Amino acid sequence: MPRPRTTPPRTVDEHTGRVTALVAPLPVVALPLDDAAGAVLAAPLVARADVPPFANAAMDGYAVRADDVRAAAPGAPVTLRVVADVAAGVAPTGVVGPGEAARIMTGAPVPDGADAVVPVEDTSTGTFAHGPLDPAHVEIRVLHPVRPGRSHVRDRAEDVAAGSTLAAPGTVVTARLVALAASVGLTSLPVHRTPHVTVVSTGSELAAVPGPGQIPDSNSYLLAASARAAGAVVDRRGAVPDTADALAAALDAAASTADLVVTSGGVSAGALDVVRHLLTTHPAASDADVAAVGMQPGKPQVLARWRGVPVIAVPGNPVAAFVSSELFVRPAIDRLRGLPAAARATVTRAAGDSWTSPPGRLQVVPVVHDDAERVTPVRATSGGSGSHRASVLARADALALVPEDVTQVRPGDRVEVVLLD
Repeated sequence: MPRPRTTPPRTVDEHTGRVTALVAPLPVVALPLDDAAGAVLAAPLVARADVPPFANAAMDGYAVRADDVRAAAPGAPVTLRVVADVAAGVAPTGVVGPGEAARIMTGAPVPDGADAVVPVEDTSTGTFAHGPLDPAHVEIRVLHPVRPGRSHVRDRAEDVAAGSTLAAPGTVVTARLVALAASVGLTSLPVHRTPHVTVVSTGSELAAVPGPGQIPDSNSYLLAASARAAGAVVDRRGAVPDTADALAAALDAAASTADLVVTSGGVSAGALDVVRHLLTTHPAASDADVAAVGMQPGKPQVLARWRGVPVIAVPGNPVAAFVSSELFVRPAIDRLRGLPAAARATVTRAAGDSWTSPPGRLQVVPVVHDDAERVTPVRATSGGSGSHRASVLARADALALVPEDVTQVRPGDRVEVVLLD
């Protein structure tokens, strides 16, 4: 029979450390670029090719020798003979010699001999007619000189040189990074596999269609949506009755596919708190860690493994479940994904109202910003607060973190907050 690890009351940071130690970054897979957005790089992203891969025109116009047109002016234009027509996607042939030019489109390779591009609007042509070069117009007059340097030419490797490291391991793959990877010759990326999270809510009082003495199961939806927002693939198993057999069967099913199991409810000291009982007594459970975390709400927490799969068990009151998800479950998912950060980033805001806070515990308060970016606690639609009042969550846009030694927050006080998605 497993023996729970008993610990003295611990801080939120200490418990976050225990949570992230329970999990490890998932194995590396090579994902096609079409599927890689949202995943986390497991190795440096290194360019295979130069960008641009060749010198090309930055403007529609004429590729010229800069020395030929340095003295060009509206009153003294320079006449050049057009010897080629270069379109994007076509390799140029021939060389632009002295007194010559090649009509060129944006993105087309700059032909040999040319070292600048004159925009079409700076020539007697003025604009291009649609279609191939008109043989009757084999000369152009350049009305303005080109700028010093390789004017309007994008040189090879001007943006990225082959072999350059473009992103480090632990970087979240965005659409922009996918585009960059494609431009440097990559077709897939090495990333950590997406975590599979199973969510189970416990309580005989929970039901999809509540009967007498029952309530709807909202926690499984809450925790599943939160895990998806954190980047996991989620299997929401719904409510399980408060019996050891029912919960063990649910955990067995979850352990066959999940990288992490998240349960809600049954973690306190109640006579029917089946999650705590099962995770500290069942042979399939190991590494049981029953914790009293110095926070409100969300003080009772349990960590364990079920048949080797990490389990994070959080309280069943909706606000406590959500706070626990943000402070503990999300960092665990981040670590599974391969992200380096272990805790949610915070920002500082001014309080827009006053409220009291219990001494000796971190108070986590659902708050909402006003137009001046001040934060005020969200009250339930019927007034008051409490970890059972789910209505506050839908209107909150941040969680205020009030330190253990602060018992009174006053208007204007600076408060650390976690911004919600």
